[in-house]
Amino acid sequence: MNALHVTDLSFAYGTQSVLEHVSLTYTCKDLLAIIGPNGGGKSTLLKLILGLIEPQSGTLQVFGKSPKDATSDLAYVPQNTNTNLHFPITAFEVVLMGCLKPRSFGFFSKADKDKAADALARVGMSAFSNAKIGELSGGQRQRVFIARALCAQAKLLLLDEPTASVDTEGQRHIFELLQTINNTMGVIVVSHDINVVLGYATKIAHINRQLYMHDAPSQATKEAILSTLHNAQGHLCPVELISAHTCTHPDHKAPHA
Repeated sequence: MNALHVTDLSFAYGTQSVLEHVSLTYTCKDLLAIIGPNGGGKSTLLKLILGLIEPQSGTLQVFGKSPKDATSDLAYVPQNTNTNLHFPITAFEVVLMGCLKPRSFGFFSKADKDKAADALARVGMSAFSNAKIGELSGGQRQRVFIARALCAQAKLLLLDEPTASVDTEGQRHIFELLQTINNTMGVIVVSHDINVVLGYATKIAHINRQLYMHDAPSQATKEAILSTLHNAQGHLCPVELISAHTCTHPDHKAPHA
């Protein structure tokens, strides 16, 4: 069964068309990246998959069900993890919130706590279990929120711009983590970081009202991109994507030929 099956889907906000005749089939074996310009419909498609809004025409099924009937199969990590950074809650407590079943007397069970600890370990954040969420870096917070999503034990993980405001090294680490997670569950990620996306995604969907699917680049191209990502020192731009070479900052001497 396909994890996601979209057929001839369209959606508009008032008279403003956002998605037009979109069709997409996705299986959990792929790390699918959704790219495209601002306003192209990326976030709207995520909302439709999550069941927050409904298609105005066409069909959308998640694991053979309507999105509203498939909520237990989905886990979601929002773009903004900077909310309430001064609230005195630890990384472990944030992850524990991913155990969504009703509790007796408001307490979490030992099984819930073990599940949260395992999720933190899976994202490499066990050492920060007792750290306040506001004390963590942007990349570390994203890992914590990914761990919270993993606690839901869903079949498909959806992420909206998980590397926004994260430096190049943090972007690489997060996508390496998503690549590992994709071994056991589906991963769909909306991203503007085309340089990173091309290095890790196995399928790429470009959306600008209409959707076009692309296979991942060749292995040789991916290795060149990943090499550039590993060697980047705080700077990464589309020039590297085209040439697979690192740009030279004006303040640095160009390498000898």
